[in-house]
Amino acid sequence: MSLDTKRTRSIELWTLVGTILASSMAFIDSSALNVVLSNLQSEFGASGAQLLWIVNAYLLMLAALILTGGALGDRFGRKRIFSMGIALFAVASLACGLAPTIGLLLAGRVIQGIGGALMVPGSLAIITATFKRRRRGWAIGIWSAASTLTTMAGPAIGGVFASLGLWRLVFFINVPLAVVALFALMHVPETRDETATGHFDVAGTLLVVLGLFGVTFGAIGLGNRSGAEGANPLDVLSLVGGVVALALFIVVEMRSAHPMMPLSIFRSRTFVGTNVMCVFLYGALSGTLFFFPLNLIQIQGYNPALAGLANLPFSIVLAILSPMMGRMADRVGPRLLLTVGPSVVALGFVLLALPGITSGPAAYWWTYFPGILVIGAGMGITVAPLTTAVMSSAPTEHSGLASGVNNAVTRSAQVLALAILGAVAIFTFSSALQTRADTLPLSPQQRATLVANADKLGETPPPPGLDQQAAAQVTTAVQESFVNTFRLLSIISAGMALLSAALAWLLVESPRQIQQETKSGQGSARASPANTPVD
Repeated sequence: MSLDTKRTRSIELWTLVGTILASSMAFIDSSALNVVLSNLQSEFGASGAQLLWIVNAYLLMLAALILTGGALGDRFGRKRIFSMGIALFAVASLACGLAPTIGLLLAGRVIQGIGGALMVPGSLAIITATFKRRRRGWAIGIWSAASTLTTMAGPAIGGVFASLGLWRLVFFINVPLAVVALFALMHVPETRDETATGHFDVAGTLLVVLGLFGVTFGAIGLGNRSGAEGANPLDVLSLVGGVVALALFIVVEMRSAHPMMPLSIFRSRTFVGTNVMCVFLYGALSGTLFFFPLNLIQIQGYNPALAGLANLPFSIVLAILSPMMGRMADRVGPRLLLTVGPSVVALGFVLLALPGITSGPAAYWWTYFPGILVIGAGMGITVAPLTTAVMSSAPTEHSGLASGVNNAVTRSAQVLALAILGAVAIFTFSSALQTRADTLPLSPQQRATLVANADKLGETPPPPGLDQQAAAQVTTAVQESFVNTFRLLSIISAGMALLSAALAWLLVESPRQIQQETKSGQGSARASPANTPVD
């Protein structure tokens, strides 16, 4: 092996180490956090709305800034921006782990989202720029396998930390990973897109941040109020303002010479169809699976470690089926698989809605395991064909843009769905508990106290001064209200998944149509200076 080859292999190795460890921070943080939310809620006395914000504060900034983060990397150096994202994410993680109040934790999550937006687009961009074409597929395969493993391990890691009462380690674990990743990147050369301009869509970025924040704040605020209280004008104004800002974002993108999300890429019917599919499918997943660990830990009596393992069948089946479905999509096209997969996911959500208050972890195999397994199978059928359809429906020179837009759309869907389904959950639970409170042996003051604490969802405590029997009745009322709320969310998610399947059948085209449309798009792209390839 020549000296140049050894040097190249060394650079490639350090590239994989740096990108895999950095990606692992994001994947572990996202998948492990849901499992420790119950512990976090107990320590801070957090409301259900605050739990939603702990997740959404990060997702909101990531969704709004991820395209800008990718563009900054192309313009100023991918390694530089990637490293800045890693450092910012690590510092924010340390702040989250040390946060003494819920407010400071939320501030740390916002900064984590900004760091994530600089970091997340960089992994594959650096791998693509560093590895030559003949080894690029192998490198991306290694990165994908490692990402799958860390995503699978995240809930189990979070469950172990929560069981030990050390939920803050979910954030602290990012710090050593970041240090090693930054060290590895010191051995990787800088790359950038020499054709990239210095123009950035500031107006579009601000509008999408304001829009997502407004809808999220308004939806969660409205859901946090029972019907008797009425709507807070500030929540309504925020919701309407958020919708207006998102509408203005589309107008700005249509008129901007340098849009962060060029709308010309949506000329493909398949590209539109697959992205709208993502809105409903990934929205359904993020909403229901946010509440699943809370249901297991707070209501069903699982310890956090077992709750973390409850989702493992989902990840295993997804990992097994995805390669096979990718090959099948090459043979039969994505349309049929993108119709069948979400339909199977919908069946899984229906199965999740069936169990009531169970006998605990011993009943997992015939209560929640079937639903999780079926959802994993449905996503295993869907993910690879969905990626294939998204990338095939865009001109080759815009493959990076297509991936970035799909990533931004998916994460925006998670933000909005979690806000809306979370609002539905808080409102439904509060209303159900208020109805049950009228039948309990409580004084008017105790009843008012119970209803006032209903924003804590499954952690709602019995009012003080109750005897043992009355306290047990209140606990049962809380559990039944939460289970019925989870059932409603699961059914709504099933409907969203079915809608996703219907959209795939109506909008995703055959491989021949996609190819013809893409060639047409390439011609349009060459004729339009606004469509200059980024990379």
